[in-house]
Amino acid sequence: MFKFEEICELIRLVASTGVAAIEVEHGGSRLKIEGAGGTVAQPGAPAPAVPVVQAMPASPAGLVPAPDGLGAPPAVAEEGTPPVEGGEDGLHYVTSPIVGTFYRAPNPDADPYVKVGDFVEKGQVLCIVEAMKLMNEIESDRSGTIVKVFPENAQPVEFGERLFAIQPA
Repeated sequence: MFKFEEICELIRLVASTGVAAIEVEHGGSRLKIEGAGGTVAQPGAPAPAVPVVQAMPASPAGLVPAPDGLGAPPAVAEEGTPPVEGGEDGLHYVTSPIVGTFYRAPNPDADPYVKVGDFVEKGQVLCIVEAMKLMNEIESDRSGTIVKVFPENAQPVEFGERLFAIQPA
């Protein structure tokens, strides 16, 4: 289910970028926001001042491209992105489920959630990825020992980028 603040942020994003439309699936709900960027004003017809928001039932397809074919990455992604298994090295990799900024601690003055050498339990918070002013806690999906932290603190990360390497217990 979308929070009111998330919907407002998506509306502001669509309005400021001029994107024709975006559809996002999150928590079993789908949201479609159509902006004025992709429409052509007819003479005498008023231009829409506010993007149109439609709530739709979720489908397994996830993100649907905009009608103009441009599409856009999901602005809000579900946590629980499939982890990446390591191959020959036997490590388990926790990857970023969203595009955002990686933070190792809950605030600048706090200790990091985890350090190399720490044993973590499944469900333990490893870091935060900030996206659109929303702080998304990233949890471990395996128990084991942290052997590597890939991004630096406050570094931008991409969807699917490796965040941590865990030696499974």
